[in-house]
Amino acid sequence: MDTKQAIKQRRSVKYYDNSHTMSDEEINELLSLAALSPTAFNIQHWRFVIVKNEQLRKDIRNAAWDQAQITDCSLLLILCADLNAWEKSPQRYWKDAPEEVQSFILPAIDSYYRDKKQVQRDEAMRSCGIAAQTLMLSAKSMGYDSCPMDGFDFPAVAKLINLPDDHVISMFVAIGKSVSEASPRAGQLPLNEIIIEDTF
Repeated sequence: MDTKQAIKQRRSVKYYDNSHTMSDEEINELLSLAALSPTAFNIQHWRFVIVKNEQLRKDIRNAAWDQAQITDCSLLLILCADLNAWEKSPQRYWKDAPEEVQSFILPAIDSYYRDKKQVQRDEAMRSCGIAAQTLMLSAKSMGYDSCPMDGFDFPAVAKLINLPDDHVISMFVAIGKSVSEASPRAGQLPLNEIIIEDTF
């Protein structure tokens, strides 16, 4: 499936075949593609929590308004971000770049993030959003459906997965084999309502 088809056919699917299992190879391929998503300064601060434990899935479902896709999907990912990734050995994000690039970019990373809590969080959310879209389009191209989710108790899920204090949860992405057709699109706004040329 080409990219345009994947974009047009991707839908938020909530009902999955709970007997279907994704292979380790498929999961690795999917996450390898997600890891190619862009991040500011290439700090790659997303962390993908794969929830395999059945009881943990049930507990998370309880913290997510009993939404069936939590337990029924083939792959449940919790997209998190390390808010302090920018200062944790940042040279590793640029280890293959020329020395003159490193000497410029590493101080720039520090200057951009240090003492800027809102920037740290904003970049985390942006990066996880981009990675989530990469995951969903990649899943569609592999014959799977998906659903991005923020309908859950964030503090409760953070406790369940033992989220480190310097990390934040962005969203879930549920992936699997749909058991029913997606509903027709509810209503797309016309382009002339969402595109502004130059200024509002």
